[in-house]
Amino acid sequence: MLIATTTECFKHLSFDEAVQRISDLEYTSIEIAIKQDSQHLTPEQVVDDLDAAVFQCHNPNRLHVVAYSFQSSASEDDFFHQFDAVCRLARLTRVVSVTVDSGELGMPFNEEVERLRKLVGIASAQGVQVGMRSQIGCLSEDPATVAVLCDNVEGLGLTLDPSHYVHGPHGGRDIDELMKYVCHVQLRDSSREEMQVPVGQGEIDYGRLMTQLSLIGYSRVLSVHIMDLPSIDHVGELRKMRLLLESML
Repeated sequence: MLIATTTECFKHLSFDEAVQRISDLEYTSIEIAIKQDSQHLTPEQVVDDLDAAVFQCHNPNRLHVVAYSFQSSASEDDFFHQFDAVCRLARLTRVVSVTVDSGELGMPFNEEVERLRKLVGIASAQGVQVGMRSQIGCLSEDPATVAVLCDNVEGLGLTLDPSHYVHGPHGGRDIDELMKYVCHVQLRDSSREEMQVPVGQGEIDYGRLMTQLSLIGYSRVLSVHIMDLPSIDHVGELRKMRLLLESML
């Protein structure tokens, strides 16, 4: 497994500054967040100048780009157009994983299935795997719904963020049934009360998680996703998580 961190951890910095911070923390791989209003890379920029996006994402500061995360509130046609451009970027930079949000709670199930099938079709044409993000407030907040969606959309995987199954309305639910769908992993430490707490003070059992991933033959990316909050030593937490994961591998 590869240990990475996402540029989203340093979203207040420029792309070059974020990459430098990640490199200084001795990570060798990164996940690049592509989202609207980002200081790093937006979906519109990828659509407008794919060559420039490829240049920006090709081994920045000698870091290995291992995943992309895509978020956009564009209209349906523009959304799919942007997603297609991001998948082309992934193919050109030899990245196989792109994470997307699932539909918000209340979205009709059949409509979400069709939307996800279209995303998987676009991605498959570029040799890319779609990972649906675990996320409170979306259909993917419920482990049972995740399983049904993945079973109904051939080729769809899960970007597992266990924090959303510790903190939130389904906190404490068994997620063993979800492991077979996992194609990407995002990590921080969390408690029932807080989405993010200092590493080691939460309820996520990293040892058990590593065992579960090993049992399904998972050999991809563990992407650290620790946000900069006033109550924590951000740099220290990012370093601590890297060392913890390295010790388990």
